[in-house]
Amino acid sequence: MTTTRREFVVTAAALAATGGTAPQGGGRKIIKAVGDVPGYDPVANSADPVQQHGSMIYDTLFGIDAQQNPQPQMVGKYGLSNDKLTWTFELRDGLRFHDGTEVTSADVIPSIRRWASRDGFGQSMMNYVKDIAAKDSKTFTILLKEPYGLVPFSLAKTAGLLCYVMRKKEAETDPNQKIDTVIGSGPFKFNQGETKPGTQYVYDKNTHYVPRKEPADGFSGGKVVKVDRVIYINIPDQQTALAALQAGEIDYYGDPPADTLNELAQDKNLKLQVINPLGSIGAIRLNCMQPPFNTEKCRQAILYIVNQIDYLKANFPDPKFYRTCASYFACGGPMENDANTSWFKTAPDYSKAKQLLKEGGYDGRPVVVLQPTNWSLGKNSAEILAAEMRQAGINVQMEPLEFGAVMTRRASKAPPNEGGWNIFITTGNVGLVGIPLHLFHQANGEKAWFGWPSDPKLEDLRLKWAVADTLEERKELARQIQEDGWKYVPHVWFGQWTSPSLMRANIKGMLTLPGIIVPWWNVEKT
Repeated sequence: MTTTRREFVVTAAALAATGGTAPQGGGRKIIKAVGDVPGYDPVANSADPVQQHGSMIYDTLFGIDAQQNPQPQMVGKYGLSNDKLTWTFELRDGLRFHDGTEVTSADVIPSIRRWASRDGFGQSMMNYVKDIAAKDSKTFTILLKEPYGLVPFSLAKTAGLLCYVMRKKEAETDPNQKIDTVIGSGPFKFNQGETKPGTQYVYDKNTHYVPRKEPADGFSGGKVVKVDRVIYINIPDQQTALAALQAGEIDYYGDPPADTLNELAQDKNLKLQVINPLGSIGAIRLNCMQPPFNTEKCRQAILYIVNQIDYLKANFPDPKFYRTCASYFACGGPMENDANTSWFKTAPDYSKAKQLLKEGGYDGRPVVVLQPTNWSLGKNSAEILAAEMRQAGINVQMEPLEFGAVMTRRASKAPPNEGGWNIFITTGNVGLVGIPLHLFHQANGEKAWFGWPSDPKLEDLRLKWAVADTLEERKELARQIQEDGWKYVPHVWFGQWTSPSLMRANIKGMLTLPGIIVPWWNVEKT
């Protein structure tokens, strides 16, 4: 079920009757944002809205600041032994779950293990972990087989799967089995009583949360909540969402259509803000398990049909918001390089694409492209891709689905004609895509991210990168990874951009953050 404008107005009126929209005079401060939450388990579901949900109700051991440095969050004190094999962490005071129970090492340890079983950074870290053990109720250690300096960063990152701390009971659940019990220790509580799945999701201020004393900085520092409630409302129609924003019925629209931004910026009641200054990169994700993209040649063919500028112009009318990019690690970061990018200089080259498809054994079977109907960038990009693929002689079968349904279906390993897929459109955070441990770069088969690429050489290089001692070594390994990555081709980029969010002018204190999370702490509604 989704929300129409008429239904939204009725909901807004009900909230107003309880003081939900009163901005002053002792009324409750409620922020209403456009969004849907296709699942409640941030380990079982990597979709950005699910990770956003997790950021509100759960807390993390470390947090990334605006400069992408890991800072302690739930951790109070920590240190590394002289031999660099033992990390010791002590939880800070005041940590309690929403049910009133204390957060202990017994909760932390299975939370780390569950997260690490599904996340690329976590999997890499666990290759070097000998044991994770509790010293007492507030202190635990991570014992390493050999030095691994990325432990705090892995526990802190804000894209892909975040390492949220759950209660022991939920954390011990099989990571492939989703949990529906939503009890965290974070700055908001999930109000399941007033949540209506598919329509609205309600988060109330956790009045018992003890924030850190440092100023808020990205995903780190003091998470001081200054509103009483945040409500995500599913409004799939963009014009309906924009009209509700202009009318003051909602406060925040994180992904507005780009062609409206310049006009809407002239409205004195609205403002634009780039939450993630590092930006995003668009990815055409290929299913490496199912024909035709179970062959390297057929995957390479997609490199030669994608013309990035067409995608960017269609989605971002203002060139100041976008750029083309050939680097396997996105553009602008320290790992950016030009290894194995000759295809980028000639694409689109449909003759070359047809040759590779023939060499790869493509037999004309339908290629299923999942098209998110309520996400304009994804919808437009899928249409452009379909046209390019048809020019190369590929039999394209579009599957129009709401975004939440795409997120569900992409987990299927079934053949495309039995509920599976061949291609879906997604995006990645530039700051983390630029790190070889990001889930896009996993190549360990069925343990990898959706698409399930399998390339032992790529995995070996990624692990070497993780333990390299110097930046120069990492840059050289990044070139080798890119050389191999653009040969294997688990995905193809369709451009890089920054996306401003649109909000009411009375929303103050929104933090910037190099990741997928909108940090609702520190935010005021004046």
